[in-house]
Amino acid sequence: MAISSLILLLLLLTAAAYLIAKRRALQTVGGRRNASQLNSLPSHYGALAAIWCVVPALVLLLLWGVLEGPVIDRQVAAQLDPATLDGGNVNLLLNQAQNLVASGRIDSETDPLRRGLAEHYRDLQDRSGLLRSVLAIALAVIGTAFACSRITRTLRARTRVERFMLGVLAASASVAILTTLGIVLSVLFEAMQFFREVPPTDFLFGTVWSPQTAIRADQVGASGSFGAIPLFVGTLLISAIALTVAVPIGLMSAIYLSEYAHASVRSVAKPVMEVLAGIPTVVYGFFAVLTVAPAIRRLGESIGLSVASESALAAGLVMGIMIIPFVSSLSDDVIKAVPQALRDGSFGLGATKSETIRQVVFPAALPGIVGSILLAASRAIGETMIVVMAAGLSANLTINPLEAVTTVTVQIVTLLTGDQEFDSAKTLAAFALGLMLFFTTLLLNVFALHVVRKYREQYE
Repeated sequence: MAISSLILLLLLLTAAAYLIAKRRALQTVGGRRNASQLNSLPSHYGALAAIWCVVPALVLLLLWGVLEGPVIDRQVAAQLDPATLDGGNVNLLLNQAQNLVASGRIDSETDPLRRGLAEHYRDLQDRSGLLRSVLAIALAVIGTAFACSRITRTLRARTRVERFMLGVLAASASVAILTTLGIVLSVLFEAMQFFREVPPTDFLFGTVWSPQTAIRADQVGASGSFGAIPLFVGTLLISAIALTVAVPIGLMSAIYLSEYAHASVRSVAKPVMEVLAGIPTVVYGFFAVLTVAPAIRRLGESIGLSVASESALAAGLVMGIMIIPFVSSLSDDVIKAVPQALRDGSFGLGATKSETIRQVVFPAALPGIVGSILLAASRAIGETMIVVMAAGLSANLTINPLEAVTTVTVQIVTLLTGDQEFDSAKTLAAFALGLMLFFTTLLLNVFALHVVRKYREQYE
């Protein structure tokens, strides 16, 4: 049975278990008229039976999906003679057998060895699927029978259902935490390997970035230079230009929409502005390359400035336009959430509307505004496509916005593109850059949390 059909059948069994248990709970007290005699609502008894029906079966399917592949591979590999085949050839034959089964071209295979392996692989998959379906359905039926047999008028079904849901919520939170921890550890371990080959001082304080390394010992040159200062400076330069554009425009538009605009204007202007957040970044990149960068170059040449065809200014301006909705929309929501009583009190003391906004509304909404700016800054730091197309790949150590620069994220993509060896400093440098990017965003979050706590205590 296909996995989709099996899951659909389990859902039908779960619905049946819910109805059966609910009816059985009512029968224990003589019908719906006496439902108040039950310890919990009838729906809680049904939910408890549904949990006993579907959860063990889903756990079985999850474990089966994890273990099925390795077990079948081991049984298929047992047919091969290890004395005549090395490990690489065994893995190759197993992959070929899997591809033949997946494509359904077993009958067209002319090599008897590969064809035999594919047929055996297919037979084992069919047996595994049948056994999996039987066991999952059996567990669902047994779970339903067990739950229904425990139903009494004194059974605390609601407590058990709520306890189960609490466990599900805790597990969901744990998944998020463990995923973050796994990402950090995976980047950290690879970065530690990089720092065994390249001293951290050379990486953090070096001013030359040239990660090309020789693959063979007989190759000359290309020893690699991993000074990350040009990447950090380029990232901060482009992000600063973007925030210089996005923060004033976003905040002023948020103040206008929340405090001055008519409801009809707000209902049209805000969705139109939020469309900017849905435009793909590659479209922004095309706009920067074809429109903004040439315009900046012509304008610079007209006043006697030397402007590169790829510049930090072009990338920063377009990126700033892209992140305006992050500042505007979130700040608008935060400003609208400021209690009207604060505004009324300010007006009652004789303050004008602009004074109320500057001295009452804006300080009260500052924690949320800082959060919106932080989100925009994180978006700017992590942007790649616009920088690749508009700012280039040159790791130049400069603060001149008219020259070409690159960023940390662009170099991570460049280092991990194509066939790479994960034991070379060139590839491992991407993980070191990722680790530094993680700590940068962590510091931004700590700063934002400090601001939020300070002003929240003041205005709550």
